[in-house]
Amino acid sequence: MIWTQKINYLINMINDMDSKNKLRLAICMSDSNYTNLKYDKPKMYKYFDNMLKEIDEEYRTTLINFAKYHLIMFAMAKIMEMTKEEQNQVALYLFNNVKILQ
Repeated sequence: MIWTQKINYLINMINDMDSKNKLRLAICMSDSNYTNLKYDKPKMYKYFDNMLKEIDEEYRTTLINFAKYHLIMFAMAKIMEMTKEEQNQVALYLFNNVKILQ
């Protein structure tokens, strides 16, 4: 698999995120109408949503405005600029990286 410079940039950004931010990004990607993922987005959203509720009390007890997480919004902007294939490569990396957290 050949990764473009855009994909490498996001992979490095994901590697630098803590587990909560990785889950937030996975939730945003699964919930967004602007990502063209090959995955079952509602199923993935529910999976990551439950994971984040387990480790983040704020997320579990209040309505979260993801716009306050600038790193997540920046990553989402970069993802929306990508092709469908690039988005799916990033999603595959992120989703597998999040599953390792368990």
